Amino acid sequence: MVLRVAVIGAGAAGLASVKCCLEEGLEPTCFERSEDIGGVWRYTDSTDGTRISVYRSVITNTSKEMSCFSDFPFPEDFPNYLPHSLLLEYFRMYARHFDLLRHIRFKTTALSVRKRPDFATSGQWEVVTETDGVRESHVFDAVMVCTGHYQGPYLPLDSFPGIDTRFKGQYLHSQEYKDVEAFRGKRVLVVGTGNTGGDVSVELSHVAAKVFLSARSNTWVISRISKHGLPFDMLSTTRFNHFLDWLLPSALTRRIRFRKLNSWFNHANYGLASTKSSKFKMIINEELPFCLLSGTVVLKPSVKEFTESSVVFEDGTTEENIDVVLFATGYVFPFSFLEESVRSRIDNNRSLYKCIFPPQLEKPTLAIIGLVQLTGSIMVGSEMQARWVTGIFAGWNKLPPASRMMADVLKKKPPVKRNPSERENLKMSFIGYTDEIAACAGVKPSVPRLLLTDPRLALAIIFGPCTPYQYRLVGRGAWSGARDAILAQWQRTLKPLRTRVADEDSDRSSGWRWMCLLALPAALTAGLLLSKRPQLGWRPWAGPRL
Repeated sequence: MVLRVAVIGAGAAGLASVKCCLEEGLEPTCFERSEDIGGVWRYTDSTDGTRISVYRSVITNTSKEMSCFSDFPFPEDFPNYLPHSLLLEYFRMYARHFDLLRHIRFKTTALSVRKRPDFATSGQWEVVTETDGVRESHVFDAVMVCTGHYQGPYLPLDSFPGIDTRFKGQYLHSQEYKDVEAFRGKRVLVVGTGNTGGDVSVELSHVAAKVFLSARSNTWVISRISKHGLPFDMLSTTRFNHFLDWLLPSALTRRIRFRKLNSWFNHANYGLASTKSSKFKMIINEELPFCLLSGTVVLKPSVKEFTESSVVFEDGTTEENIDVVLFATGYVFPFSFLEESVRSRIDNNRSLYKCIFPPQLEKPTLAIIGLVQLTGSIMVGSEMQARWVTGIFAGWNKLPPASRMMADVLKKKPPVKRNPSERENLKMSFIGYTDEIAACAGVKPSVPRLLLTDPRLALAIIFGPCTPYQYRLVGRGAWSGARDAILAQWQRTLKPLRTRVADEDSDRSSGWRWMCLLALPAALTAGLLLSKRPQLGWRPWAGPRL
């Protein structure tokens, strides 16, 4: 009997989940409360709060080669970093190519997901939905929740005395921010130095009279553009670098990382971060350092309190005549449609086995997809989760006993409970986590075996970017185009840049061949050690994401 699976949400994670269900012979039905696919990446001018979307000018923080679905590369003429319109176009191409739209019910809200009375034996769920005011009840054998991180704004007004009692200006959450027009000529305070806070501060600086950016914690700023003008994540997210992070003492790797970050500009001089801090929060922003250098954005410490028209900071300084306060303080994910017995056990993704399964359930038929925080693309992580989960639902893969899952959850749970605005510090290694799930799904590539059978591909996998195609080389769902996609990834990276022909160095290709030959002994050693080392757990490191 074909198992029926409810997929809640038709964003990136939902689309990947529907496709994975179909590949495993399952029968998915996706419920999407809006009229189209794309999730937060489908831009809307509306600020009524019914649907959260990106702001108008947003650009992805991870490059196209590091962010694509593993068997569906972006078109080679797409730019390396994408505006929301092109990313949405890619989602449409993916949905059409794999015929996913016929499995999606649009304008349908999932009101409740509850265990059936016989759940202990059947593992089934009752899902109540609403379409155009008409409620309907369904029974599903499994549920994949793909609603993501951005379900509701986190607005901790209690932490800002006077903001809702004395302050006469306007305040809003970054969820309501769409473009700069409403802020023209005004004095604006942005609270929060995550990726959104940095982006919004830079954008507002072009039209506002003055922009102040309040930072509570140390923040390191990196650029999407790395050496030789190549995408940062393609040079930094490699298996070799990941191996060095595991091999070297953490104090040494932290020192090396701080030195690299300060080689662009000294963060302490700008008041952003100190090398003495143990926390390591990073944001992606090429323009923020110049805005600070030119004074169009002024960095300030934490807010102490608000008066009628001013803000007092923890260092005792005051800024007068503040017109607007914009809180870039993150989001919450309450999962209000889940029954209380399940929802109460998902206080964050670290209460879940492998950040996916609630370990206390009698039957493993509920999976939370895309809630994980990674140092790389969430799209890639979500797809890998979906591949593993649907294999479990289909019955060819199994979870360990509940006691082992609980032990794993407790071992990896962070030592301190943090609020949503501090999630950057809870990110997990992109390669470490994705490899871990890939091993569970039986699709992790064997580097030692490739060194013996396909040295050229092995070198590209070890020293090149850890692109998603690596997880389509072996196992269920293997893609015949994976090898070619890996070997051609740099050509696709450079393709959109070559709109004007310039002279090239004829010795480049021969130099690359010599470099590969010289690197072969190191690759053999690294490959053997990589295959034997334990999986990495949580480490306080943050990096680029989509």
